[in-house]
Amino acid sequence: MDKQLLVAGGGIGGLAAALAATRAGWEVRLFERAVQFSEVGAGVQLGPNAVRCLQAWGLEPALNAVAAFPQHLQVRSAMHGGVLATLALGEATVRRYSAPYATIHRADLHSLLLHAVQDHPAVQLNLGHAITQHEDTGNAVLVHVEHGQGQAKPVEGDALIGADGLWSRTRTQAWQDGTPRATGHLAYRALVPAQALPAAWRAQITAWLGPRLHAVHYPVRRGEWMNLVVIIHGSPPQDLEHWDHAANAADLAHALEGTHPALQEVVHSVAAAGLGWRLWPLCDRAPMQSADAMARGLVALLGDAAHPMPPYLAQGAGMALEDATQLQAALALHDVEVPLRLRRYALNRWQRAARVQARSQRNGRIFHATGLVRWGRDLGLRVLGERLLDVPWLYRGDGMDAGLM
Repeated sequence: MDKQLLVAGGGIGGLAAALAATRAGWEVRLFERAVQFSEVGAGVQLGPNAVRCLQAWGLEPALNAVAAFPQHLQVRSAMHGGVLATLALGEATVRRYSAPYATIHRADLHSLLLHAVQDHPAVQLNLGHAITQHEDTGNAVLVHVEHGQGQAKPVEGDALIGADGLWSRTRTQAWQDGTPRATGHLAYRALVPAQALPAAWRAQITAWLGPRLHAVHYPVRRGEWMNLVVIIHGSPPQDLEHWDHAANAADLAHALEGTHPALQEVVHSVAAAGLGWRLWPLCDRAPMQSADAMARGLVALLGDAAHPMPPYLAQGAGMALEDATQLQAALALHDVEVPLRLRRYALNRWQRAARVQARSQRNGRIFHATGLVRWGRDLGLRVLGERLLDVPWLYRGDGMDAGLM
């Protein structure tokens, strides 16, 4: 009889875990608290390391149908508008890393993963079901599942994957290591039709770096829409877990006073198109310190539940896909006891994920630098350019060659 994996969370990480488990010969019961599958947010950048995961699962045609593939990454000064550095993407990325650099709407990435598992005979998707607690008996995992207003019902499985995001209940119960920390950064996000922006911006990723702020925009949905993100410093609300509302565009305009007119034109395109911004406070955790941070006994964490990170290396979704790829390899070790399989998964992932966490946090300090540090950053980008923007250790890897047991 096939072993059964229980998955908490039906987001990108949870669906990727479900797909990976089926390819390792497991049955999957996935529990999603929401009553229907949906993804909030806007754009996602997928480096070649993440795209290779999708290729390995046979999802490249589905990706090609919905994503955009920018030709360049360009970094500009948010203050004077000048180009600081450019990195060739497109075919150049394929030559270097055997996969393209893609930009995609989060809902489209979620949808292509959902389509890959929703009709799979080994996958049972349970919407409107929340795992409220779990118990690792040593031989099995017993989870209590709440459905609507009914009583929690016990469900047994051979292992539990907590892919339930930044505010993971699985992590809270099993690790008891506190809540995510507020970064002091606020992200304004919006989508506009590509035609709302000058043609020069539509085929590339553009990043604007300024003191205590930065902005990024890039194409999604085959290039028909543009994803805009502006991150500024600001005070988070008291209720971090549930706070998400339509943003006040006036506050954003005030934060961008003194920046270059071209950047302000991009930001104003949202209102000009009759659209609005949404606002998220950014939270993270300190980089992981050991494999124990990802797996204990019959319970393991994946994606943001394990290693939440700010978006300054554009690898949040990529790390979840890499996690799932390595989870698949570990679950397929059929002659190994399940706790050791999950241990192998954690050993092969934690150091790479922790490095990405640390680099993301460092990039946030560099992107928002002031004074002499900002001057040095801009000079370094002008002189070294592509060498600073390219990240071979990240884009060549996928976690599959990390430390062994």
